[in-house]
Amino acid sequence: MSYGSQGAQFVISKSTDAPTIYYDKYIMFGKVTVTLKASPGAGTVSSFILESDDLDEIDWEWLGSSDVNVESNFFGKGNTTTYDRALYHPVTDPIGTFSTYTIDWTAASTNWYINGALVRTLSYGDPLAVYGQNYPQTPMRVKMGNWVGCVDAAAMANTATQGTCQWAMGTSTSYIDWNSNPSFTMYVQSVTIQDYGSGGNYVYTDESGSWQSIKSEGGSGNSNSGSSSSASTGSKTSTSSSTSSGGILQETSASTSSSTSTQATTTMTTATTSSTGSKTTSSSATTTSKPAQSTSSGAETLKPKHKYGAIDVAVIGLGLGMGYLFM
Repeated sequence: MSYGSQGAQFVISKSTDAPTIYYDKYIMFGKVTVTLKASPGAGTVSSFILESDDLDEIDWEWLGSSDVNVESNFFGKGNTTTYDRALYHPVTDPIGTFSTYTIDWTAASTNWYINGALVRTLSYGDPLAVYGQNYPQTPMRVKMGNWVGCVDAAAMANTATQGTCQWAMGTSTSYIDWNSNPSFTMYVQSVTIQDYGSGGNYVYTDESGSWQSIKSEGGSGNSNSGSSSSASTGSKTSTSSSTSSGGILQETSASTSSSTSTQATTTMTTATTSSTGSKTTSSSATTTSKPAQSTSSGAETLKPKHKYGAIDVAVIGLGLGMGYLFM
């Protein structure tokens, strides 16, 4: 990860590059927002997504071949039998101009916003979500990155990569021109993660993959009275890394009744304020508490959590390629 005058830089300079970061902690329902400029270049894909270990997924994706729209999409339990869930929304110059994109995800519906305007709603019982069966509803991590979806004509001809190639190329008939543009960059100015759930550990009590079957152990590490002691797929636990130059990420929770939980809102911003090449990175965190519907049964008590670290632009973990999501 590097920083420049426009924020965090996700740079592709060769065909195997896929700079990616992710939030090391799971959320189970919440609102996530990013302000970014997408990467140019036919075949490149800029991504801001929610993804679970159960392969539920909610996406914003920008194709470098188009500077007029952004794609919203979702997957449930890794179901790729059809690819009819993507919608394309008009955006003015998403490659050359910063815009703000939001995913607001609850058990009842998922809403996508562009610059504060609602552009799509997916209801739990929507036929596209197989009437709830493939509605994204398991603990998610926030991921963002820039990757190459189609490198060259050989990739387009390969049956294993042809589908991803055709999608990533869009309407373009040419491939990445490394000579005219030696690097392709996605710029991220800020990220906000608002957790509607309890956070901490999550336990899958059966293999149904339904949100009702998943119990939160909260930030304290102690199970709810409604949690199962023998989970077939185990609990999902995540902790953030130690603080680097990016600043401090704070998240707070408080004791609540069985019908409410605390929403923790974390805002990360990046900025560079130097004309001499030296970097000044600022990161801010704000926390608000609001009542939210609990997704777990039984009484639940949350204890204050320690501070979490943020690596570079926001949060974060290791760079991982995201191309496998679309195979």
